[in-house]
Amino acid sequence: MAEVLDITVDEQQAIQETYESMIAALRTPFSQEDREQMDRAFRLANFSHRHQRRKSSEPYILHPIAVARICAEEIGLGPTAICAALLHDVVEDTPVTMDELQEQFGERIAQMVNGLTKLDSAYQSESQQAENFKKVLSTLVVDVRIVLIKMADRLHNMRTIKSMPEHKQLKIAAETSYIYAPLAHRLGLYNFRSEFLDLCMKVLERDEYQAVARKLRETKAAREKYIESFIAPLREKLDELGYPYRIFGRPKSIYSIANKIKKKQVPFEQIYDLFAVRVILDVPRDKEKLAAWATYSTITDAYQAVPSRLKDWITIPKSNGYESLHITLVGPGARFVEVQIRSERMNEIAERGFAAHWKYKGVSNHRDVYEQWFESVRDILENPNSDTVQFLGDFRDNSFFNEEVYVYTPDGDMKALPKGSTALDFAFSVHSMVGYHCVSILCDERIVPMSYELSNGDRLRVNTSPNQKPNPNWLDMVKTGKAKAKIRQSLKEEKRKQGELAREALLRRLKKLHVEDEKLAIETLARHHSHGSHVDLFYDIGREVISIPQVLKPFVVEQGKLVLPAAPAPPQEKDPESRGRRNGANRIKGHTKLLINGEPGDQLEYFMASCCNPVQGDQVFAYLTSTAGLKIHRVICPNAENLMANYGYRIMKAEWVSTTEHSFVAELKLTGLDSGKGVIERISHEIAEMDLDIRSFQIAAESGHFTARISVLVRNTDQLLLARRALQNLDNVSTVSRVE
Repeated sequence: MAEVLDITVDEQQAIQETYESMIAALRTPFSQEDREQMDRAFRLANFSHRHQRRKSSEPYILHPIAVARICAEEIGLGPTAICAALLHDVVEDTPVTMDELQEQFGERIAQMVNGLTKLDSAYQSESQQAENFKKVLSTLVVDVRIVLIKMADRLHNMRTIKSMPEHKQLKIAAETSYIYAPLAHRLGLYNFRSEFLDLCMKVLERDEYQAVARKLRETKAAREKYIESFIAPLREKLDELGYPYRIFGRPKSIYSIANKIKKKQVPFEQIYDLFAVRVILDVPRDKEKLAAWATYSTITDAYQAVPSRLKDWITIPKSNGYESLHITLVGPGARFVEVQIRSERMNEIAERGFAAHWKYKGVSNHRDVYEQWFESVRDILENPNSDTVQFLGDFRDNSFFNEEVYVYTPDGDMKALPKGSTALDFAFSVHSMVGYHCVSILCDERIVPMSYELSNGDRLRVNTSPNQKPNPNWLDMVKTGKAKAKIRQSLKEEKRKQGELAREALLRRLKKLHVEDEKLAIETLARHHSHGSHVDLFYDIGREVISIPQVLKPFVVEQGKLVLPAAPAPPQEKDPESRGRRNGANRIKGHTKLLINGEPGDQLEYFMASCCNPVQGDQVFAYLTSTAGLKIHRVICPNAENLMANYGYRIMKAEWVSTTEHSFVAELKLTGLDSGKGVIERISHEIAEMDLDIRSFQIAAESGHFTARISVLVRNTDQLLLARRALQNLDNVSTVSRVE
């Protein structure tokens, strides 16, 4: 929030108008009593936030109103959720207490606001961000509207992210990409997911985002002309069919297009499926399937279909409730065009996800597509001692998958699992105890390994034994978050049992030493030896990896407490971000490559992360490690999302200072046709012509195709781009990409 400035009369009038506009956007009917409650919520929020402004300097109250509007207009939530959205920051940011909210608005709204309130900053955790995420996610099994309001809150924050400092933009975007986009996908909020990923890309990969956005603007007229020429013959045939319908083309998201460019390693001009055509039928529910397939038949009379790209999510909906029939047609100019056929009901569920699903639930015996997923979330949440960062990873694995496989139990019951799931994942999906005691699995009556990757139509039978227990290798065999969480829980319980005798022995020793607070003493020992894990400490003592005298050796007992003897401490800087400073002798010729938090980088001990090899000109950030000082990562490093989402307090701003005195390692991957002799020579010669040094060169050829990985020393991203273009222009070289 920005400095405190009183709200002007004009601003107050604008706030009132914005609130009334939000009420007008409500899609669900509401009573006079509902209106009065929403008005009371608005008045309390407006009064409580009266001295607060956002970074953009606008009155803070406009943010809760905007969140409420997203809930009303884009998700379709009702008056109770609107009240919670308006009040979602009052307990966290103002003197209003939870008890006052409960007294004024009742238990339900107070419970929702509590779910949306961050943990107190005094809460001690290795990753407070992860703890806050876990708190919000745990409300899924209480009231899903809490999570939906949180999604709306994050969407508005992302839409207004420009007013934040750049390093904070990076952290917020990474959090959004890491957890909110997968969650939107899992709840069927496809519009949210698409916008989240676009807005994240705009922050995390700004050059690539701007390049694709510019190309889309330049080709807009030609694209619209093509869509119209494609749709024209379809309209005639759909009119003959007799069903009321809408047909239109819509561009695919910038993130989706950029992803295709990356995966296919082709320029923008060679990506033809920049849009999808949607046919939405206004038919009763009992005629939806018939109408969709009749439309499919009519459309394929006009254009040739690509059979391998038919996706039928009407007969078997996705596990998040998504229903649609997707086909790919060969349009004018031999361009592939995706057409999506769905009913108005299916379209609303696709646009608004969970909320729309519940709207239609009472119409008929529509299966509860979320219950199975909620069950798996409960399973992950069940283990209260699980590592929070690990929990988030498991939850994410359980959420973010685009494709599913459909397999069957011996009784013919169908189960949907993420593509890539294994036979052992299937065992845990049947029941946790089936997974725990699984000894073998039969697929179509033949034994397969537990690591067998499932395919559509597999029929599986699990054989169990009460003597079987999970072992650590099982973690490498499973993909789903539920299976991982349950295996870890079992392994931890086994460790706890094995360490019970060691625990009792350690407590006896502490009693002999006259330690008064044994619980605090064990906490201290676990933190020193086992990263805070009591279970691991007792387990290691039980296995004689470390003895009790060794565990106690560094400590002394003073006034009944276990403490480390005082040691001369090095001079401490006032701010934690200045840890690990270099001395003057370690500076590089007095020249600075980076500014870190605005300070010259040559005053700090930092290293380039080997996982992403930053080059001058890349978007980068600094990460304060616990043992190795500062590491500089690229914003699109494979580890960046995890670091920024879970350990945001360790992230520091980093920016390049122009210099040409230093070289950086960059790795390139080349593919192309193996024409026999001379490939290595031509590539090496081209790199030498650019006056670049080769650090390593690996090449392999198979069936007339070669793949090469080359590490070169470059001065900056401009020089790297020139190198990529030069190599791309060589005969027989198909693609040149930087290894991320």
